[in-house]
Amino acid sequence: MKKNRSILALVVLISAMVACQSLPLSNQQPLPVTAPVQTAAPIVSNTISPLVQQDGLVTLYENVSPGTVAILTDQGQGSGFVYDNDGNIVTNYHVIEGATTVEVRFNSGYMAYGTVVGTDLDSDLAIVKVDVPAEELHPLLLGDSSALKVGQTVVAIGNPFGLNGTMTVGIVSALGRTLDAIHQTPDGQPFTAGDIIQTDAAINPGNSGGPLFNINGEVIGINRAIRTLSSTSSGEPVNSGIGFAVSINMVKRVAPSLISTGKYDYPFLGVSSFPSLSLEVVKALGLSSYTGAYVTDVVPGGPADKAGIIAGTKPTSLTGLLGGGDLITAIDGHLVRTFDEMLAYLITNKGPGDTVVLQVLRNGEKMDVTITLDKRP
Repeated sequence: MKKNRSILALVVLISAMVACQSLPLSNQQPLPVTAPVQTAAPIVSNTISPLVQQDGLVTLYENVSPGTVAILTDQGQGSGFVYDNDGNIVTNYHVIEGATTVEVRFNSGYMAYGTVVGTDLDSDLAIVKVDVPAEELHPLLLGDSSALKVGQTVVAIGNPFGLNGTMTVGIVSALGRTLDAIHQTPDGQPFTAGDIIQTDAAINPGNSGGPLFNINGEVIGINRAIRTLSSTSSGEPVNSGIGFAVSINMVKRVAPSLISTGKYDYPFLGVSSFPSLSLEVVKALGLSSYTGAYVTDVVPGGPADKAGIIAGTKPTSLTGLLGGGDLITAIDGHLVRTFDEMLAYLITNKGPGDTVVLQVLRNGEKMDVTITLDKRP
């Protein structure tokens, strides 16, 4: 059997975060954007009759499925969608990672080999370009992921287990999640991918790189991974209702750069923090706030270090926890409740060379610190 590089494992405690790319069917075991040419009719709300709602979902699928594709490589399978009329296809990096051939299959049945023109290991995105007849290209309408709210209906269309054109429905379960990036620091630690959408729409191996739609048929995310405790007898992950998608606003920033230069540079602040604060940590640090991003480490010579941001240095009642560090409470006037929220703002609004103003709480006093961002090393 070929080496399985189609599953990206992100282990968190005892649960596995697994990227949703499928093995080839022959090896499977049970388990600024160019103007779009395709738009979708608005779909009615969930408050009306089930029959009308059903018709709306049927219309959505008929409108957007021509713009979705299956992606097959010599190592696995995944999904993608048509980004523009030039033949650029958006998918996940891990779908095409290490592949020597990339085949793109359209909803119509048309097939063509694609060329990888750009990759982004931080957000796990890639652009594959195909040379196909114009009638095969149906660019999908891109939405605004910053307008999403928890509870809104979402639809995933992709290629789970090689079943091309599969549609599943769910809701936005949470916003602003983070995942480990494939890109690593010089000392081997993963950078963080932020502004991740959590959904309970069924996502399985093979859905990776496929679009996540809002109820109006606009792409609001790119399905990337699942977290699961369940697997088949052969070890393949099984959907548990915890799926993750790269936000479309992140794609809007990254894709044009991947198409034009083949890469995208992320802003680098140079601090580490807890994902969120616990009561135990708040008490041990003697903080007056339950929210914020407490600075546990500052990269020497990095942007935050040069600006004077301070990490903890004083022992506390908790082993390994050092007190006296800055607590970041706002970035550019936007409230920071968690480190994840700060990262989401940073990567979707800023780039290398930009400046940010952090409001920090230091020794009980508020102060503003201006930082010029670098790019991730």
